[in-house]
Formats: sequence, structure tokens, C-alpha cells
Amino acid sequence: RMDQALLLVRNELPAPGLNLAARSSSCHQCLYQFLAFVPPSNESPRKPGMASVMVDSQHPLTLLLNSSVGDRDLCKIQYHFGEFGNYSLVVKTLSTSTQTVSCDLIINEGPINSYLPILFAFLVYMGILAILIAGRLLMKTDPVRNWVYKKLNPRATDRMINSELGSPNTTDSINCDPIPQSWSTASQQRLRSLDTFRGLSLVIMVFVNYGGGKYWFFKHESWNGLTVADLVFPWFVFIMGTSIALALGSMLRWGSSKWKVLRKILWRSFVLILLGIIVVNPNYCLGPLSWDNLRIPGVLQRLGFTYLVVAALELLFTRADSGTWEGRFPALQDILPYWPQWIFILVLETIWLCLTFLLPVPDCPRGYLGPGGIGDFGKYPNCTGGAAGYIDRLLLGEKHMYQHPSSGVTYQSTMPYDPEGILGTINSIVMAFLGLQAGKITLFYKDQPKQILSRFLIWGIVMGIISAILTKCSKEEGFIPINKNLWSISYVTTMSCFAFILLLLIYYLVDVKKWWSGAPFLYPGMNSILVYTGHQVFANYFPFKWKMRDSQSHAEHLTQNLTATTLWVVISYILYRRRIFWKI
Repeated sequence: RMDQALLLVRNELPAPGLNLAARSSSCHQCLYQFLAFVPPSNESPRKPGMASVMVDSQHPLTLLLNSSVGDRDLCKIQYHFGEFGNYSLVVKTLSTSTQTVSCDLIINEGPINSYLPILFAFLVYMGILAILIAGRLLMKTDPVRNWVYKKLNPRATDRMINSELGSPNTTDSINCDPIPQSWSTASQQRLRSLDTFRGLSLVIMVFVNYGGGKYWFFKHESWNGLTVADLVFPWFVFIMGTSIALALGSMLRWGSSKWKVLRKILWRSFVLILLGIIVVNPNYCLGPLSWDNLRIPGVLQRLGFTYLVVAALELLFTRADSGTWEGRFPALQDILPYWPQWIFILVLETIWLCLTFLLPVPDCPRGYLGPGGIGDFGKYPNCTGGAAGYIDRLLLGEKHMYQHPSSGVTYQSTMPYDPEGILGTINSIVMAFLGLQAGKITLFYKDQPKQILSRFLIWGIVMGIISAILTKCSKEEGFIPINKNLWSISYVTTMSCFAFILLLLIYYLVDVKKWWSGAPFLYPGMNSILVYTGHQVFANYFPFKWKMRDSQSHAEHLTQNLTATTLWVVISYILYRRRIFWKI
């Protein structure tokens, strides 16, 4: 099967036989898992005991062979098997006098390179990009542009040629529909880099939600650590915070009262939460939805609640005019006037720390942050998520949580655990608040790109230093490891570091130098709710999904997932051209 290799174990030792166990390098402090019993040889090298097993090829494995009687370890081998490879492990005695045992791993049939489809897809997209760039450059030449215009719209071209002025007016424009002044003005005032960043996060999110070609690094990390899939949701939360600062300031400057804005915040939060509950409980073909098994947390639910808290907090302290602050430290004008907000966020984070590390959890050590299951050598199998999982099970009930957490495969945890649970929402509020800070920087230092870029860089460095301290620059050995399931504070600071640096680069390329228009990520970024909801609802419908010829092929999965993701980018582009935007 995909992500597996075949291992044939050849045992030339006499009775009593061998036990074969394995442990994945991705499973921290895990128990060895029994794979197979290898019978003894029949007193002849020509009749060895044989056993065949499927082994994981995603991560390096440690194989352990020991005697079935007495539990004596004979050999231990660390090896990274290749996908669809065929291997033999030959166990024999080198010396009968010393009873020295050798374990030799032989490659019978070489594995395939499962990463070639990624390279091929990259070259295809680079080719398309090169064609588009070449076409755009050709369109800047007068002969090609005039020929294309004449072929696409000969009447308009004739009017242009026959016009006394030699150029069409607004109503005779080749673009057919004149652009309203209000639309043009709004486009000029809108920061394209924010929509581009949001769109980039959304496109990656859609791709990994559709399967990411079934590659392990496009799936969520089983527990501690990061993969590509773990990057996008916090970036989306970060940009939501940035947009809050810009949107609320704009509404207040246009004369909206704070009560009117608050009603809009409440309504939008309610719609997001309701939409999220509908999207994560898709029983379209299974009859009426059972309230007994309704999952309550989810991505849109967390976005809605986070938006409510951060937007209300900003509304409470924001000012209609964001002029220069007349204080002792003008360089900190985007921070010091909002000290009550910072106190509120620090109190929230203190609550998270106290609940995480001090709350007593039945049958679990205090402050436990592990995955349970076979992790931590199987000592705490029912402690998945520690306090975070316990609070969700206590307040929501096990049946109203996510039933298949990412820790279930690697760590074999059996307890329900929701990565969008209650306790983690505190840190998503912190993440959005850091994004809010990015929005304030763009407001307070408007038309000062050097100030904006330097502050983004400083914030990115500060967040990176905090992450390095919390994690000790280690995946597993830090004070608070990076963990997307828990939404640990180190996860938030690390993702904020990446977000500030990435926003800096996009802002510089798109809004400062204008070397990049933001396409194609700009289009889904301006219709994010529609694209996210749509890709969830229509995930199992053609043309986003079809029956595969070989379901055990990374190439076919990657083709299907990239096609579906590209279709949503095309749909968002069509909606952008038609100026259709779904806003809540």
C-alpha cells in the first residue's frame, strides 16, 4: 500500500523463534509495537522460518528482534524504508561457539521515488506561470496588443481608429464595463498584501484539507512539531486580526457609531459560528442530524469567537482618528495607548498557563502536554491533551468533540480530542491580537513603508526569540513544545514570527515596490469565506473529486487535490472579475 514497504524476515536460528517489533522516529517515547512472530528454522539453512510484514515508509523505523522466550534482545536496526520497496531481513548465527547473531538487511527490489510527482507538478505550474508572464510582456508591445484587441472586439477597435481624438473614451473602453469611481477608490485604498497573504493561507488550507497528495508533510503533525498543514490556520487568524484594525478604524472614520459597529461584530460572529457548525456536521445523505453526536468546535467556530473577542476589545479602545500620539514615547504610539488591551491579553494568557499546568486532571500528571496512547511509554493512555482535552470532555461531552485526532494514527490514542477546543481558543485570541498589532502598525505609519517594514521585522524577531526560549530550539525537549493540537503559546509565537516576516515580504513586493500584483492568491483572499465554505461542502463532488484508477498512488492523489485547489482559485478569479464578494 501507499507509504508502505514489504519486509520479509528470514530466521535461520533454531527454536524458540523470534518476535519482531518496531518504533517510528516520529513517535516520541513510544512503546515498541509488535509486528510479527518469526518461526524458527527447521534445523536447516535451506528451511528457515519466514514471516512477511508491511512496514511504514514515511519515517525512519527502529526494528527490534528478540527471542520469543526469555525476551532477550538479539538485534536492533534503524532504517528508513522506501515506498513500495521489497526488503529481506536475514537473521543467522555467525559463530556457534560465541552465539553471535547477525541481522542483515537486503534490498530485494528498490523503492520508487514518491516525491517525483511533486517535482513534476512544480514544473507544470512554473511552466504555466512562465507562459502567463510571457503573454503579459507581449501584450505590452503595440503590434500584439492592437492585434489582440482587434480580434477580441473589432467594433471597439474600429471606433478607436476612426475617433477624431484617436483614443476611446470611458464608455467606448475595450474593457466593456466602465469601472465605477467608488470601486477604483476602494481598490487603491485596500492593502493588496493582506488579501494576498490571506489567499495564500487559504489556498494551502484547501490543498491540505483535500488530502495534500497523501504526503505526510501535507498532513497535520501527529503531536509536537510542525508540518505545512499546521502553518495555515494561525496565519488566517493573524490576518483576521490585521483586518479588524483596518476595518474598525475605517467604519468609525466614516461616522458609524460604536453601537452600530458592535451589532455588526455580534452578527458576524454569530453567522460564522452557525456556519461552522453546519459545515463540520455534513449529514447530507445520512438523514436528519443527530444532536447526540453534533460536533460543536470547529475552524469557523473558533474564527467567529476569536473575532468577537478581539474586535470587541479593539472597538472598546480604538479612536476614530489615528493621528500621532502625544506621549513621551512616540515610537511606541501603536502600543502604549492600548495598554488595557495588553493587560487583558496577559490575563488571558495567565489563565491558559494556570489551567494547562495547574488544573488537576483525573489519572493524569499535572501539567501533562502529551498525546496519551502509547506515548510516554504507555503510562498515560487516556490523558490525550492533558487539561485541554479534559476541559472539552467535561464541558462539551465526548460525543460533541472531534473523534479522529491526528495523534490517533502514530500514538494510537483512543480518547476523543478536538484541536479547536475551548482552552486553545485563548491562544487563538492571542494570535489574532498579534495580527491586530500588525494592522495598527499599518494605520499609525501610513505612507511610511520603511517604518512599517522595520516594525514587522522587529516583531518577527521578538516572537522568534520568545519561541526559541520556550522550546529550547527543540521539537520535544522545550518548556512548552510547539503543538498545533494544543495551540500552545510557543506555537502562537512561532507562527506569529513567520506571519510577520511573510507579511513583510508580501507587503514589500505587492504594496511598496508593486513588483507583484498578488495574483493568483489575491482572488481567493478577497472571497475567503465563500472559498472555505464551498471547498468543504463540495469536497466529495465532481469535479473536485472523482474515482481514481489507483488509489494507492501519490501521483493520482496529488493530481486530484491540485486540480480541486486550482478550480477554487479559478472560481474566485471569475467572481473577482464579476465583482461578486460574499461578505458577512
